[in-house]
Amino acid sequence: MRKIVPIMLLLAVFFFGALFLMNSLWPTPAPGRRPALAAIPPLEPVTRSSVIVAPVWVAQSAIRDALEAQAPRNLSGKKDNPFQQLLSNADFGWTVTRSPLSVTGRSDALMVSTVLNGTLHVTGEIGNIAGNIAGGLTGALGDLVNQKFGQNLQRLTGKTIDQRADFRGNVTVSARPAVTPDWRIEPNLTGQVSLADASLSVVGVPINVGNEVKPFLDRALNEQLTALQARLRSDPIFEQTARREWDKMCRSIPLRVAVAGLPTLWLELRPTHAFAAQPHVDPSAVILTIGVQAETRIAAAETRPSCPFPAQLEIVPRNEQGRVSITLPIDVPFTDIDKLLQAQLVGKTYPEDASGPVEVTVRHASLAASGDRLLISMRVKARERKSWFNLGAEADIYVWGRPVLDRDQQLIRFTDIELDVQSEAAFGLLGAAAQAARPQLRDALAERAVIDLKPFAAEAKKDVAAAVADFAGQSSGVRIDAAVNDLRLVGIAFDAATLRVIAEAAGAVKVAVSSITF
Repeated sequence: MRKIVPIMLLLAVFFFGALFLMNSLWPTPAPGRRPALAAIPPLEPVTRSSVIVAPVWVAQSAIRDALEAQAPRNLSGKKDNPFQQLLSNADFGWTVTRSPLSVTGRSDALMVSTVLNGTLHVTGEIGNIAGNIAGGLTGALGDLVNQKFGQNLQRLTGKTIDQRADFRGNVTVSARPAVTPDWRIEPNLTGQVSLADASLSVVGVPINVGNEVKPFLDRALNEQLTALQARLRSDPIFEQTARREWDKMCRSIPLRVAVAGLPTLWLELRPTHAFAAQPHVDPSAVILTIGVQAETRIAAAETRPSCPFPAQLEIVPRNEQGRVSITLPIDVPFTDIDKLLQAQLVGKTYPEDASGPVEVTVRHASLAASGDRLLISMRVKARERKSWFNLGAEADIYVWGRPVLDRDQQLIRFTDIELDVQSEAAFGLLGAAAQAARPQLRDALAERAVIDLKPFAAEAKKDVAAAVADFAGQSSGVRIDAAVNDLRLVGIAFDAATLRVIAEAAGAVKVAVSSITF
């Protein structure tokens, strides 16, 4: 026994040493030849259509203040002497003062009203009425004079009169504003004057003050409305504001890197089309909905897009819901997608629950495109779990799968996963236990081999939101509120070198106008 024990110990040391050297120094199988890839036509350059629709709320207080600054507060005038045979050197003058304007919305029309307070002032000298009668004063005036004065006409001759009569009334103006294709506002103004009954007696002759003054007020109102309407029609403020926002939209916006090491991309916005709905009047504001359609794309470098301002504005049915809908394609090279895949696979051991006779650890992973499928190339190490000696071997295996976008989880998953025939041979190198583990590995890859696109979605949302927020702010009585509430990835495509992800950003926008300058 004393001779056998040392011999057995020596053999054990030699045996375990030999196993260690074989496991450490024995060359691993050479990488297998990658399966042939089917040709794929290059992705066509693509742009997507995006829309921004903004309801512009013009406060009635802003309209009132603008009109208040333009409308005259006082009017005055004179009319010809209607009693030339009774009065000489007569002066029929009137003055009117208006109250502050009131603006209300009603039945798709903007109503502007004010109260008038006025005075009719009559001065003059009574002429030789009896002589005029004797000279042949006839008709209604002659009958009236004879009836009123009788035998006392002569003693009134040469008397001076100075009489006043106050009157009240209202002016109401309605506006039904409309936009025109040439970027102008057509106000469609109409107005009317109404006066309460008031009378004045001149040498006993009654005068209806309203009948005498109203024609002058009607003419003054029409002149004011005509001038204001012409001014509003020719005012370029609507076009100038639209041009300013159009130029702000036409640009490239840098997108932040979603994953470390990925290149910086640029979002190009190129507005191409403008449209608007006819204004709507509600109890508090006039609402004009205006929209812009733009082409959007992702570029690898900053661009300077050309965005001619449209000469014509398309008039469309009313839609007062403000919205931001930006669709953009994001092209990412497969070399960068590999980094995302490796984050999911490299270093992971399958099956994860240690239920199989062999464990397979992924050492490296990469993607390649072939037809309508992607090929996952993996360098794996397999080891039998019950091996006393922790022996293992490495091999290259190839897995085919069709990429499908999981919109809910914002992931690319693989369906129809199958091992390439060359991988069957590779599993032969890994041993019988590894061959038995193939179904488990396939199922694990179907579940775990995903490309997480949420970092792209999150960063894209931030960048698009920042771009839209640039339109927000307040200046010159205009406040713009804009925000992006959500961004979802909605589609994928690929060629031999690039994965294209289609993203849709959704948000809201509203413009409030608190002051207007004519």
